[in-house]
Amino acid sequence: MAKVSVCIPTFNRVNLLPYAIESVIKQSYQDFELIICDDGSSDGTPELMSQYTDNRIQYIRHQQNIGKSNNMRSGFNAASGKYFIKFDDDDRLTPDFLARTVAILEQDSSIDFVGTDHWIIDIDNVRDDKVTQENSRRWGRKKLSAGVVENLLEVVFIYQSFQVGATLFRRQTLQELGFMLPNMQNCEDNDLFVRLALAGKKGYYLPELLMEYRCHAEQQGINRAIPYLFDKIRYLESYKFESEKLETIRKTRLTEAQLILGLRLIEKGEMQTGRELVLAGKSFSNTKAWTGLGLSLLPSRLRSKGFKALRKVRG
Repeated sequence: MAKVSVCIPTFNRVNLLPYAIESVIKQSYQDFELIICDDGSSDGTPELMSQYTDNRIQYIRHQQNIGKSNNMRSGFNAASGKYFIKFDDDDRLTPDFLARTVAILEQDSSIDFVGTDHWIIDIDNVRDDKVTQENSRRWGRKKLSAGVVENLLEVVFIYQSFQVGATLFRRQTLQELGFMLPNMQNCEDNDLFVRLALAGKKGYYLPELLMEYRCHAEQQGINRAIPYLFDKIRYLESYKFESEKLETIRKTRLTEAQLILGLRLIEKGEMQTGRELVLAGKSFSNTKAWTGLGLSLLPSRLRSKGFKALRKVRG
């Protein structure tokens, strides 16, 4: 039985998946199993996977798309290792990721997971040092020192410092919490870390760039933003914190997400739902809210021009 289970969920990324797989195969720590769970890809992913003969690689193919979190859960359910990591099919681990993180979990059995910092890379696998440093500052990792994180709930909820693809977990800990929630396509990682913190689990931060997170065009666009915002609202509505500070931040983020989603829906022509969400989130920004409601009254052609003009002003 392998010590570490590595899971890579994939969907129509045959051009990037090989880089992710190779990053695991080339780990300096070799006691692993690699599980590729394919959410019904319609590209050449099955043909690609047939070329791998390493018996540590397990390929799970769903004939139909079952959704992001359900696909990840299928990979988790197939895992047998003491430790578990899941990262996306467009990202990569650096060669020493497993060696560095496994060592910490092996040394202290009270630690439930180890998170690291990560590089930002582009579509050509080129690291961007400036963007990487900005990203680390933005998500509060520059303020974290090596070791067990004392204020874990604040770190994972307010700053969202831990990135699930750059974190090695004890698989038993994830089993206790049910891993990722089913039928949740976005914010499932934020939700997992909040549940871990609320359950009193212990997280360790390792301030080393041991993973590579890819930024590219496929991650952008209104069609991706709308389902993300729906799931973000669902995630934020799932909690009510005892801390007044955390609860104030949660409510602010919720109203902001409602407002932005409402504006997006109005832009797409889904007026009724959009207006309801804008009104629900108007306490975040009355100016944005009334502007969005005003644009919703315009004919489609003029409304589209209005949103374009609004973006230019905001830019």
